[in-house]
Amino acid sequence: MIRNLYCEDQALMVLNQNCLPEELVYEKCESPEEVVAAIKGLKVRGAPLIGVTAAFGLAMAFSSYSGTGKLRDAYFSRMKELFAAARPTAVNLFWALERMERVYRDNRHLSPGELASCLRQEAQNLYEEDIRVNEAIGEQGQELLGEGSRVMTICNAGALATCGYGTALGVIRSAARRNKIEMVWACETRPVLQGSRLTVWELWQDKIPVTLLTDNMAGYTMSLGKVDAVITGADRIAANGDTANKIGTYSLAVLAKYHGIPFYVAAPLSTFDWNIEQGGEIPIEERSAEEVRTIKGSCLTVPAVNVFNPAFDITPEHLITAIICEKGIIRPPFGAAIKIWGREDE
Repeated sequence: MIRNLYCEDQALMVLNQNCLPEELVYEKCESPEEVVAAIKGLKVRGAPLIGVTAAFGLAMAFSSYSGTGKLRDAYFSRMKELFAAARPTAVNLFWALERMERVYRDNRHLSPGELASCLRQEAQNLYEEDIRVNEAIGEQGQELLGEGSRVMTICNAGALATCGYGTALGVIRSAARRNKIEMVWACETRPVLQGSRLTVWELWQDKIPVTLLTDNMAGYTMSLGKVDAVITGADRIAANGDTANKIGTYSLAVLAKYHGIPFYVAAPLSTFDWNIEQGGEIPIEERSAEEVRTIKGSCLTVPAVNVFNPAFDITPEHLITAIICEKGIIRPPFGAAIKIWGREDE
């Protein structure tokens, strides 16, 4: 699997996903602010990867900080808030920051060097856990697919969106290892084209059959009987099963329901937000108008036109066939099941 990030001395090296598939470029982040900028600028993206990257960035903040006591506490809070503000929808970010805060609270009495080492170790733990969790999601989810499956997906929920292997693409990878995948239909995912740039590239590298289509071709493709299942990732799942994912996911779920195609969501338990009852409470990030007006600096429309650019949409739970997580398959009714799984994860 491609490495998305790694440590080099006191710096964090991140794969700039904006350069894919043309170039494989790693950029050096030498300050917490540079890590935040990489997350905001989509150089680093995907809910699980955002969380782990923020954890490494928070650890980096303490690699050269020598304050103690209340000054140290205030500094930690300031750095945590800096990362929390980077991307508001992906709950994995806040989950990872809470993990880091627990380690900070347990070790705040240590010397600056010892505390920095503890924080960096916890970030590494998160990195390694994410890979194991994704592999488990893949093994759980592949059971839902039969031989000759033709699977549609949107955005990129693969190794590039995680620390390795992937969620939705993890299911596809595990199924492909058993020769179950006949075709993956990859929606291009406007406006930033994560499907065409990243998902196609990943599947091509793994020699898994893939066909690219524009987002507005999905319904017709389904109507031809060419899709057996839709599998997507998630950035946040509410307590009732409503799911936030890349914009366009809701449309796929509606189309899948109409055509009688199972619609699966693959995500780790860290993506569940038990504090939010339903999808309407999930904050939806709105991004720059330039993402829609332009592609790679070339204007596609009237330069001054108003743009509505929500990065995510909400798929209501009644459109979801099942949610795949590392512990198994969650089926409707989601509310009661998710509460049980939440208690098991405590």
